[in-house]
Parts: sequence; C-alpha cells; structure tokens
Amino acid sequence: MIPKWEKFPSNMKNECVKSYYDIVSSKKASLVFKRVFDIVFSVILIIFLLPVMVLISIMIKFDSPGKIFYKQKRITQYGREFFIIKFRTMRDDINIKSSITCENDPRVTKIGKILRKFRLDEFPQLVNVLLGDMSFVGTRPEVEEYVKFYDDKMLSTLILPAGITSVCSIEFKDEERYLKNSDNISKTYVDCILPKKMIYNIQYMENFSFMYDLKIMLMTFIKVFLR
Repeated sequence: MIPKWEKFPSNMKNECVKSYYDIVSSKKASLVFKRVFDIVFSVILIIFLLPVMVLISIMIKFDSPGKIFYKQKRITQYGREFFIIKFRTMRDDINIKSSITCENDPRVTKIGKILRKFRLDEFPQLVNVLLGDMSFVGTRPEVEEYVKFYDDKMLSTLILPAGITSVCSIEFKDEERYLKNSDNISKTYVDCILPKKMIYNIQYMENFSFMYDLKIMLMTFIKVFLR
C-alpha cells in the first residue's frame, strides 16, 4: 500500500505526481497482490537459485580479484535511499569514475559480460525485493545524481518501489550502445537517454495493475532468455 497524499515528501507534492498518485492509489487490490507476490516469489527464487548463485560467486572470485557482490546507493519509492545488490561484473583495479557503463567498457570482466548479457548479475536483487526496497516490476532505480534532474512528471515514477525489470528495461537492454561515441557520458544520458526512458516509465504508471506486472515479467523472460 502507499500512504495518504498528505504524508508524501514535500518535493514530490505537485499536480503531476498527484494525478498519477490518484491512478495508483485507486488500485488497492493490485498494490496488495504486487507486494504479496514480491515476498512469496522472491523467497521461492532465492531458495531455487541458491546453487546457481553459489556457482556464480565462485566464478567471479576466480575471474578477477575483488568482492563477489557490488553495492551502490540508489533511489527508490518516495525518494528513499537504499543499497542495490548485484553480482560484481567489473574489475576493482581500474579507476573510471562513472556510474554508467558503455559498450566495451574496460572495467567489465569476462564473466561479467556473460552475467550482464543474461542479467544474471541481478539475481542478488531478490534480497532487495524481499526487503521491500524494490519490486519485480517498476522503474529501474537511478543514482541520486540523475534523480536530481527529474522534472515534476518524472517524480511520479517514485510513487511505487523501484523494479528489477520494466518495459523500459526491455527496450533499453543495450543501453551501452547509445553511449558508445559520447564524449560526455553523463550529459548524453541526462539530455538524451533519460527523457526517452521516462516515457516508458510514466506509461507504466498510467497502466499500472498487477496483471500488467505479470505481463512485463513474461516479456522480460522472452526477450532476455529466449531471444
């Protein structure tokens, strides 16, 4: 469930957010089913995928020195900060200060390329889902430096928890290619990529329902694993 409008953060209280809040808050059954599904299905998947995650952990340790997991501060529902958990796919000994990965990024390890291709690096996010920081479906969580560029309409995507997948994630699954020839990755992302991604994220808010979530999860499975 989501709180009453009066309890929303002051920076989110605008007419655009209010219009999407009215849409989402009116679908109480979908909100309940969404959270119950997140809890039950994340527990099932964590148990089922545990042997696979152990194997991936071993491969990461043999592939390059460093930690198994990668944690980064992201923004989720109501602008709240949390630490997203992923399998580490980059080297720790290459110093490139950018939160965005480009095509042929020298930081990405051999095993990391495989994990990223099939999104296996996101398995640990099942813990984020179980804790309520994320949901299976929702806007991908951004770092704070990019959330600062959200306009009034974009802020509406923070009404619901951040997600592991979305229509936007499917459409921009090869996001690195869009940034391949950019001289200023952050500027290109903010000026060109983020606005396009937000079109899909806002459409999700307009069409939100539990059945729509299930449809997006099926689309993700087909696009990522059966392509």
